Amino acid sequence: MVRLFNVYYPARTLVLIGGEAVVVCLSFLAAVFVQLGPDSYIALNYEGGYFKILGVTGLAMLCAYYFDLYDFQRLPSRGETYFRLLMQLATLSFLLAAVAMLYPDFVVGRGVSLVGLVILTFAMLSWRAAYGWLLRQPFLRERVYVLGGGERAQRLVHALRTRHELGMDVVGWVGAMGNGSLTRENLSQALQPLRGAKAVDRVIVALSDRRGTMPVRELLDLRLSNVKVEEATSLLERIDGKIAVDELHPSWLIFSEGFRLKDSVIFGRRMMSLLISAMLLVLVLPLLPLIALLIKLSSPGAVLYKQKRVGRSGKVFFCYKFRTMRADAEADTGPTWAGDDDPRITKIGRILRSSRLDEIPQLWNVFKGDMGFVGPRPERPEFVEWLSREIPYYNLRHLVRPGITGWAQISYQYGASLEESKEKLQYDLYYMKNISMAFDLYIIFLTIKIVLFGRGAK
Repeated sequence: MVRLFNVYYPARTLVLIGGEAVVVCLSFLAAVFVQLGPDSYIALNYEGGYFKILGVTGLAMLCAYYFDLYDFQRLPSRGETYFRLLMQLATLSFLLAAVAMLYPDFVVGRGVSLVGLVILTFAMLSWRAAYGWLLRQPFLRERVYVLGGGERAQRLVHALRTRHELGMDVVGWVGAMGNGSLTRENLSQALQPLRGAKAVDRVIVALSDRRGTMPVRELLDLRLSNVKVEEATSLLERIDGKIAVDELHPSWLIFSEGFRLKDSVIFGRRMMSLLISAMLLVLVLPLLPLIALLIKLSSPGAVLYKQKRVGRSGKVFFCYKFRTMRADAEADTGPTWAGDDDPRITKIGRILRSSRLDEIPQLWNVFKGDMGFVGPRPERPEFVEWLSREIPYYNLRHLVRPGITGWAQISYQYGASLEESKEKLQYDLYYMKNISMAFDLYIIFLTIKIVLFGRGAK
């Protein structure tokens, strides 16, 4: 796996993205030569043709991203892939037609876009077919042997068997159901056939208790014979984008890479939050009177709703939102988590929540310094006190400013129970371990997709 923006991606996914970028560039470059002939040299070198083709390529890749063509978990079949591919190309054709009408100078030459789209359609379908064939070839896949049992090993094996884009095939699993108890002797015997036979490319250790159990000498022999030996916790962290709380120890926090909250990073994130928030306020300013009017018409009560939340270093502040519930929503129940079908939510409130417009007043919290634009979701003091007792390391999420959006918000659903809050904490810990301005920008990029399509985590 390759690390970009402090997030790990399968190398095969990056090859797919890079290959499609080349396919788009070459398709429109070929269209220039086909359509313009001898004049293609002038169009490319003196009229900014190369830069225009790069712009079209970026637009095509953006369309592919928003149609989930790089998300293999949303593509259950080959037919679904080709259907979305055709939808991407249709959307690209409309966008290029709109650009040609509004900005004619952006077009490389007359008729080039149409010819380019025709070439691109056949080229992209061929590339996807070739890429799918390559993924199935054994010489491009790793043979993996899993050493260990228990819930963690089961999660690992399930992830490797269901996520084919990782390029790993489980060829052996010591610790599977029916293999008996795990001892150092039977683990050593299981590894013996792997020595010198090149039977596997990687051994993943997923032992819940290593004391007196882990076959150190055999693993060292495999490591010295050019077999990769890896710990399951680290691999699961890269695959899932979260840190398992149940398997977290203080020594791991002390010695692992990450969790570096440098002053330069904190200052850069603060400046970026202010800049993005200011830009968003300018964009949504015309909507504010309309939203306020709709809230007033839908139910009696104040337009804005303020609520105590816990911020950086445990500091309590008032978080502002547009009111989406009845004014007396907690009069009888007290502090209560909101659910998807919560009867306390008004009709206008549901629209505001699904479109994330109810979060706009939190931009004021960003300006005040109570929040950042990206960070863990701020929680209510009543829940923080309870969750800190029930979930280990929960207070670690208060090392940074809470955010309007964040890694947990886009990766998981709303935390409305103890188990869901624990799951979200695992994403928050991953974010804090890998915190950087580049990671924040990546999260904002993903948030745009979630807001536009009204789906994803909340």
